[in-house]
Amino acid sequence: MIDTSADRTEIRPGETTLVLPAETDARIYFIGRIRTPWAERRDCPRSGDLDGPLCTIEIYEAFRPALAGVERHGHLQILYWMDRARRDLATQRPHGAQSQPGTFSLRSPIRPNPIASSVVRLVEVHPDRLVVQGLDCVDGTPLVDIKPDVCPNAAGKPA
Repeated sequence: MIDTSADRTEIRPGETTLVLPAETDARIYFIGRIRTPWAERRDCPRSGDLDGPLCTIEIYEAFRPALAGVERHGHLQILYWMDRARRDLATQRPHGAQSQPGTFSLRSPIRPNPIASSVVRLVEVHPDRLVVQGLDCVDGTPLVDIKPDVCPNAAGKPA
């Protein structure tokens, strides 16, 4: 079996690295943790499946009031931090590919800021957690943000 984990350390032929700045530009508040059935990146699906297994999004206590109204949405966009991913590849060589595309042309979790996004189906809402389908990350992944999958105030939508 080929290891496709995002936390790999080897450089594949044709891949190039970046020199990352010593300082960062922003601070992120992790607002919770994601609970999934996958312990390792290689076990995760390549992209979320809206009919996939149930996953739980745990919300830290300080951020629970921000869940108000989330039950009105059937689908949510979940942003999360791929904390096990390496961050220094400029070009990558996907498995089976002959080319080495730039990181910004791929959905790979290996990127300077390993922010991932999945659109999920909202199954249940609890005061401290959401139950969803459609995630593709390892158990314990830090949660960055939750948004409706479409803007509820967009043109053509009721206010």
